[in-house]
Amino acid sequence: MSENDGKGKDGAKREGIGTKLVEAGRREEWTGPVVNPPVWRASTHLYANEAERKAANANNNDGQFYYGRRGAPTQWALCEALTEIEPGGFGTILYPSGTAAIAQSLMAVLKPGDVLLVTDNAYDPSRNIATGILKRFGIEPRFFDPTDVAGFPDRFCERTKAVLFECPGSLTMEVQDVPALTAIAKAKSAVSLVDNTWGSPLGFPALERGCDISIMSLTKHVSGHSDVMMGSATARDERLYRRLRRTAQQLGNIVSPDDAALMLRGLRTMEVRLQRETESALAIARWLQDRDEVAHLLCPMIAGCPGHDIWKRDFTGGCGLFSFVLKGRTIEQRAAFIDALDLFGIGYSWGGFESLVIPFDPAEIRSATPWPPANWDSDNRLGIRLSIGLEDPKDLIKDLNQAFTAMDQE
Repeated sequence: MSENDGKGKDGAKREGIGTKLVEAGRREEWTGPVVNPPVWRASTHLYANEAERKAANANNNDGQFYYGRRGAPTQWALCEALTEIEPGGFGTILYPSGTAAIAQSLMAVLKPGDVLLVTDNAYDPSRNIATGILKRFGIEPRFFDPTDVAGFPDRFCERTKAVLFECPGSLTMEVQDVPALTAIAKAKSAVSLVDNTWGSPLGFPALERGCDISIMSLTKHVSGHSDVMMGSATARDERLYRRLRRTAQQLGNIVSPDDAALMLRGLRTMEVRLQRETESALAIARWLQDRDEVAHLLCPMIAGCPGHDIWKRDFTGGCGLFSFVLKGRTIEQRAAFIDALDLFGIGYSWGGFESLVIPFDPAEIRSATPWPPANWDSDNRLGIRLSIGLEDPKDLIKDLNQAFTAMDQE
């Protein structure tokens, strides 16, 4: 859907994010007399006459009934809502997963022979997209140090057409200087794309910070209930939006209206959930900071942690996802810690109502930066990522405490 003016029924401007989350996408022509846009399930859209069919075929406009693959009011409402909460957004495209959003967004802005710069702290599926399908189609991926602003211009060549950022990295949590890096990319005529799932538009207004396309895995914060998968990409201008839309249509992309309705439901409570998860994450991170078992806390929301100064400058909020590195423990001890946890499920994804834990070992995938960093003790390399949910943080701390005890009994 194209840009929305952000005004309510009485013409008053919707400024507060809480108000936008409640009101966005709820056009009266889509909702009728009910609160939520109904679920429109349809593969075939019917026309009143042949002239109407020909007009629809010729125009290919947003928000117009045409065929099920172009969506209907349920999907349109979600697109409009996501655009409205993204400062500076022109329009949003939906995808069946966050990974699909990343892949198709890159395909929309690249062609064979182009070079793609990828931040070295990128989500593993993003790396696989760059070195897999894109490389097979003749696009060359090159990885760069996410924190090296001074050396960033030297990473470009005349074939560099796009840069993929992830801020912060969803495992090692480096916070990139996005305004500085995107300014360099713009000067080099490259499109800046960012996986903005961690911060979301509520915590990091990516387009206002210089990015051209802001990508989210809606599976995380927007859904909030670990029961539906989807992704989105919001473009800053019509030109890029049309490229995203054309690529998605040519690839036959569509999301289920039932899933779109679930996403709309999750979106309404996203702000309050993020606030609670952030508060709990901060309490738990500060507790971990004082533990002898922890060598490094990777939580940019905490003063003294790597990237905090940039986070404080550029971000307007946080979330429940952060990491830490064990001090001098073995892989077996890390496994004992994870296995001993009761309230943390062992599983991928994050941003749901439940807390999760996974181990990570970036040395296995890094290509432009070392792990552990050069100024760390080499024995301190085993990472653990926590996703803090809506449980009582006191209970989560008790659970972590007993897991540390179990770890050292291994």
